[in-house]
Amino acid sequence: MTGKARSFWPDCGFELLTRDGRGRLRVTDDFLRLYLQRPELAPVAESCAAERALHAALLENPRRPVTPVNLLRIRDRDAVENWELFVTFRDRLLARGTIEDAYLSLFLDPLPRLPPLFADHLAQLVLKAIHEDRPDPLRLRAAELFFRPQKVRIEEGAVLVADEATLEQLVETGGFGDLGRLVREAAGRLRTVELDVLGEDNAEIYFQRSDRFDTVLDLSFTRPGLDALCRVLEAWLARLLDIAVSIQPLAQVRDERWRWHVGLDAEATGILNDLYEGREVEEERLARLLALFRMEFRDPSVLPAALRGRPVYLGMAMDARNRLRLKPQNLLVNLPLAEAA
Repeated sequence: MTGKARSFWPDCGFELLTRDGRGRLRVTDDFLRLYLQRPELAPVAESCAAERALHAALLENPRRPVTPVNLLRIRDRDAVENWELFVTFRDRLLARGTIEDAYLSLFLDPLPRLPPLFADHLAQLVLKAIHEDRPDPLRLRAAELFFRPQKVRIEEGAVLVADEATLEQLVETGGFGDLGRLVREAAGRLRTVELDVLGEDNAEIYFQRSDRFDTVLDLSFTRPGLDALCRVLEAWLARLLDIAVSIQPLAQVRDERWRWHVGLDAEATGILNDLYEGREVEEERLARLLALFRMEFRDPSVLPAALRGRPVYLGMAMDARNRLRLKPQNLLVNLPLAEAA
């Protein structure tokens, strides 16, 4: 199969970035222009002259300083808010220089706060850099969990996850786009749309439709999808913190010396905290826990002396609406690292 056929996520803007001496992704003017082409910023018929002038000036020089005076001249208050967010994000990118450093800064230095879509886009770019040389379909599908919310279905004991936005669109249109929406409004019913469960036997279909986010991943214990997620988590830490770890799925935690844990999402964090503190967890809530992991550090010196030789346990859970919203930043900011690490 050709390299072109195995390309993935072509619309994320990765090809507009360059590399610095460390191999990290450096921000370019063309990459910044990508944001200026988004519908939130691109002028529309109702845009005032001041907004059009600002957009044109930034297309010419995306690093051009933008002052409050520039924004005060724009009549549309919603447009002003969009521009404020973009400028804040752009200035952070330029100050940090690379996608990786900018992503870390969003959580190590979170003020002013930015909408999650900015962090999600940076995470996707980091994950593409991790996998560009050896793209593995199952790992790429597992990586989608880092930047796209999922819906979970438990079916005969299997833990199946599908992209939330894709599912919502299919429910709305039956898989036929605007035509499907019209038919649904007229007739009220459409055929059920089935999504492919990605596995080792059909993995290559991923490269034909990676930007459609329309495959299902089986995250059941002992299944290849869960192993793929472990490998992505390992690579994530190696890329962003330069820390080598080994992560393996667990059926349950049996450790009287349990010392540290990290929830990979808000729901898992709450459940693990309660279990660690010895508080009772209702059966229904405990059933939301989808996976547990044991993480070991290849170089124990990155940990404080009291924790060396001890594993860190990870958890992943869905919420009451069967939604899984991974927070990969938790793995970067909540580890018990020694100060020199």
